Amino acid sequence: MQKLDRQFIQKVRRQDRIATRVITLGGLLVIVCVIAILVLIVRVAVPLFQPAKSSVLHQFTLAAGPESVLAMGVDEYRETGYVLDDQGVFTFYHLADGVPMLRLDGGPDKDVALKSIELHRNNQYTMLWADNSITMTEVSFRFLFDQQGVRTIKPEIITLGGFAPEAQGTKIVAVNVRQSDDGRLTKVVLVEDNSFQVTQQSVTVDFLGNEKKESFAFAIKDEIPGRIKTFTVDEKGHTLFAGTDSGSVLRWDISENGEARLTDNVVASPGNQAITAMTMVFGDVSVAVGDASGGLATWSPVWSGEGAAKTQKLRKIHQLTGHKSAVSHIVASRRTKTLVSVGASGVVHFDHMTSENHLLEIEHDLALFAIAGNDTSLIGVDRKKNLVVWNIDNPHPEVSLKTLFGKVWYESYNQPEYVWQSSSGNDDFEAKFSLVPLLFGTIKGTLYAMIFAIPLSIFGAVYTSQFTTYAFKKSIKPMIEIMASVPSVVIGFLIALWLGPLIERNILALILFTMLMPLLLAGMMMIMQPFYKTPTLKNRCSGYEFLLLIPVALLSVWFSGWLSPVVEGMFFGGNFLQWLYDDLGIRYDQRNSIIIAFGLGIAVIPIIFSITEDAISNIPNSLTGASLALGASRWQTIWRVVLPSASPGIFAAIMIGFGRAVGETMIVLMATGNTPIMDWSIFNGMRTLSANIAVEIPEAPLNGTLYRVLFLCATLLFALTFILNTGAEVIRERLRKKYGRY
Repeated sequence: MQKLDRQFIQKVRRQDRIATRVITLGGLLVIVCVIAILVLIVRVAVPLFQPAKSSVLHQFTLAAGPESVLAMGVDEYRETGYVLDDQGVFTFYHLADGVPMLRLDGGPDKDVALKSIELHRNNQYTMLWADNSITMTEVSFRFLFDQQGVRTIKPEIITLGGFAPEAQGTKIVAVNVRQSDDGRLTKVVLVEDNSFQVTQQSVTVDFLGNEKKESFAFAIKDEIPGRIKTFTVDEKGHTLFAGTDSGSVLRWDISENGEARLTDNVVASPGNQAITAMTMVFGDVSVAVGDASGGLATWSPVWSGEGAAKTQKLRKIHQLTGHKSAVSHIVASRRTKTLVSVGASGVVHFDHMTSENHLLEIEHDLALFAIAGNDTSLIGVDRKKNLVVWNIDNPHPEVSLKTLFGKVWYESYNQPEYVWQSSSGNDDFEAKFSLVPLLFGTIKGTLYAMIFAIPLSIFGAVYTSQFTTYAFKKSIKPMIEIMASVPSVVIGFLIALWLGPLIERNILALILFTMLMPLLLAGMMMIMQPFYKTPTLKNRCSGYEFLLLIPVALLSVWFSGWLSPVVEGMFFGGNFLQWLYDDLGIRYDQRNSIIIAFGLGIAVIPIIFSITEDAISNIPNSLTGASLALGASRWQTIWRVVLPSASPGIFAAIMIGFGRAVGETMIVLMATGNTPIMDWSIFNGMRTLSANIAVEIPEAPLNGTLYRVLFLCATLLFALTFILNTGAEVIRERLRKKYGRY
């Protein structure tokens, strides 16, 4: 027997050791998996905050001096570059060895010198010749592939149009030409007498197919504070901006045929420093302004005034990192809101307008530069006759801590705001990646759900554990716990398509119900109190008191439905929702916080109820019996003894439910409207972090900015739940130590 006992004991101990090791290994694997998931999502999000980098790809000496070079460019593969000299000749180079490969004339039959050029869209030039004629030229790179798949690049010069020389005696300083999508051609000429001459040409086609050509020419001779140093025109040819040597920026509306209207005259430079460079930011809403002190800022039209007097006025919305010397040239990216500027000292700055990030600084004493169409290359000529090509690695210029978590003044907005808008109908919009509305929506939806779920769960658990019969408890608890198995997509479907319209039709009745039901229940309990003390009623109703309150709840529903049309007609003009909008400025959305409270509450109630009921039921009967024996009532015992003793478990239940609500996706995705707004109103929706990931991820290009920002959302969601759970565990442990003596 002793031998058998020893063998049995050894077997049990061996099994215990195996079980211990398996459980320990399983726990470690869970921890490792969680850490691995965190590392994965953080690794994808971290590149958002990595600085831009540059490296020299090619460098060689030009035959012509930098003073004769007026423009340059590079193809997207960074294999072929070109320079444009003052004779209007484009010279193309193999960048790998610096050998000239082709020379093309930039103007048809031109034997005169090129006076000035204006760069437009990275590879289009408005060329002003010495005889005052104007040509519009585009540099194009054709990529050809042979049968073996070998790529060759064929440069081409395309003449887009031109203008005959101006009248004799007209001394032109500079010219801008724009052609809108509808074919409207606008030419703006700066004349030596400090005035503008504008020519507009348009072609309209009637319903019979007949073309009608119209041409308007007019001069702008408004009083201007100082000499005009630089000017630019938007893509459509509707707005003209000019900067003067006294630091003023002026804006004219030239959209009307044959008419110009001065809309703004603002001092844009501190100390009245001369405006030395201007360009339109991608999107044609803002204008970038550089001055003689090295300052660089962007100005945008902002609505001001009220009613009929409401107009758009220029305001400085972004101040970017300045140069140590005068800004001599600014080039705007054709893909993002990035601005590339060079100072008189030859230092190049890369800055992003929206994020105000100072992305990159290249010190190479450049005289002139250009960027590739895909923003991955910078080509420049320094003062030592060297042509240099840089590789630019700058994948996420629009992201910074300010754009993610701070207020940003976006284009066409009247003030800085928190906004999430990752995409738009066109490519030139200003991406808005503020995570604050998503964090706000997550907290808002969770709080409204917990306000609905916590009282019902805890009161239900207290009643089930302390008041009802054992047989009823065995029936009701599994029924509530099985609610947790209902798929969240089913809950979201029901509250979005059934509950949402129902509440919209009966919103006033619901508000009246929330006010009337507590009053009627309190009145019913006061009426029942004397009768409930009778032995007959007490013995029959013990554990089933809620059955007496069901008729009161039904009466509250009926009375609220009957009363709501009366109240709506008397106080709200017969339409409560319209009154909300007209008098309070509150817009009612069908998918709002009310139905989210119901939906998330249904998902959370089983968790909180089950854990709370277990915590209360595990309180020793000796504690409640001792309290009752000392003369305490049932409610006093629950309030003073049961709830404090069970508080660690109740708190843990609440925090687990809170974590469940924070991470819920399908319910909020289907029932919130996914509007990323910041408003505590119960009548509108929100967008949560989890729903945002589900909505945006199908549209996020791999490793793009949106893609990485969504992984940052996942990181924040992970961190939020980790902090909540850690804090909950600390508080639960303190509660356990405090009430452990019970």
